[in-house]
Amino acid sequence: MAIDEATAAFMNQLVATGARPLHEMSPPEARGLGAMFQEMFGPGPEVAQVREERIPVGGGATIAARVLIPTAAPRGVIVYLHGGGWVIGAIDEFDTLGRRMAQRTGAAVVLVDYRLAPEHRFPTAVEDSVAAVRWVDEHIEQIAGRRVPLVVAGDSAGGNLSAVVALRTIAAGGPRIAAQVLVYPVTDADVENATYVDPANQLLLSRDGMIWFWNHYAPDPAVRVHPDASPLRAQDLAGLPPAIVVLAEHDVLRAEGEAYADRLRAAGVPVSQRCFAGQMHAFFTLLNLPASADALEYVAQELEPHLAEA
Repeated sequence: MAIDEATAAFMNQLVATGARPLHEMSPPEARGLGAMFQEMFGPGPEVAQVREERIPVGGGATIAARVLIPTAAPRGVIVYLHGGGWVIGAIDEFDTLGRRMAQRTGAAVVLVDYRLAPEHRFPTAVEDSVAAVRWVDEHIEQIAGRRVPLVVAGDSAGGNLSAVVALRTIAAGGPRIAAQVLVYPVTDADVENATYVDPANQLLLSRDGMIWFWNHYAPDPAVRVHPDASPLRAQDLAGLPPAIVVLAEHDVLRAEGEAYADRLRAAGVPVSQRCFAGQMHAFFTLLNLPASADALEYVAQELEPHLAEA
């Protein structure tokens, strides 16, 4: 089916602003898009507590994190790694989504401000994300008041990082992740598959836009086949945490998301998967679209068995 009416109206509104295609922008120009979208969404619901933290990463640096605690007794902690092609995105732009997720799941949500390309190319975002998950695991009692399940989640490039973090933690023997939430994740660097070249999928994210992201994040094509960049290329997916996979019908990344879910199942990993009809890439974080709320509800329901009793 075609994109739904709400998505079509949003795209028409975006075109009316005169904004250039993403791949024609510089990274600083593209980073202005997130702030523009955030203004459309407005503030999220109140939570019991908000903490601003600094997480140590490689080379003596630190990155920012925001901890959104919905109640006095959170049922889990979700480390949320935002999308944006490893080039754009900031925790302020995902604050409303994080608050809604915390309110709906009853879990604390930790938004991570991993360092962006091209200033910090692959594998910096991976290493920052791994460091953030380890830091959260070490501080989980301070966040939740007790030992609760740890979940890693993310959309698009953040889904890529979530999948890679899950692989890395299995290889390292911990920390234990209760579930991974992969929202239209980047799992491969093949820009020639069927959903990449489909004209119906050249929307907010196009094939040209994804090539632009890869060129900034991992300009050497040889690097892109590393499992830390393209987790679909990992040899063994056995033992990974249960996966909740959210896909969009009209998305250049749909085929690789489907392929990763299939490989997880083949490796014996429990997978819950839903492709949202009539939706495009980024719909989950476009909080003004009705399907965004539907997808968050789906994620919350599928996370339910993986969270602690209140």
